[in-house]
Amino acid sequence: MQKADAEEAAPIARLTMEAILAVTTGQGRPGADLRTAIGDFNAHALALIQGDQSGPPLAAIFELTRKNGATLPQMALVRAAAASQTPATVGATLIKNSIINLSLSIEARIIADTEFNSRQAAEDMKDAMSEAFDAMEEIAADDMDVMTYSALVALHAALVEHLITAERPLPHMLNFQFNEAGPTLVFAYRLYADAGRADQLREENGIIHPLFAPPFGRALSS
Repeated sequence: MQKADAEEAAPIARLTMEAILAVTTGQGRPGADLRTAIGDFNAHALALIQGDQSGPPLAAIFELTRKNGATLPQMALVRAAAASQTPATVGATLIKNSIINLSLSIEARIIADTEFNSRQAAEDMKDAMSEAFDAMEEIAADDMDVMTYSALVALHAALVEHLITAERPLPHMLNFQFNEAGPTLVFAYRLYADAGRADQLREENGIIHPLFAPPFGRALSS
């Protein structure tokens, strides 16, 4: 990579490393390994990027981030940190896009290890991830980067298939409407004849306070 490109790309990579450190709270050996890997990368970022050798250490750092228990919202923040940058050079843009794609791959791995209890949650995840993948697939297509485009499309398709499969055994969702707001305990009893499912109802609808649930929402069909 040209020196000017690398000089613009290195700060973008370091910014992403800072974002990873900000969202991960790994302790013990996994946390130490992640901090060490990030420290080594930051110290040699310019040389690694200019020498086109940044791929393996970046991939290793993202995998260590996953092993440190990074969640999907945390990885989305890391991805957003890279996406917020507006590089001018081709090389820096390449690093930015590569980091975003690495994040998407780790997010897909996290989703693969996630057990969904809600059909709606699986559907929402499918929509959100499809939007993120579509954007990067379009960039790869515009850049005529066949290998990256093919890899993104394949991972995207595998992820959608996984989420569809995860949805199949889950109960369908139905809309409900009561006359007035009230506690989730009462709503759960009315809907399921089981007040013990109040927490399930709260999670399905993102209710902040269980005593003041809105009179409308979505519930499992069974």
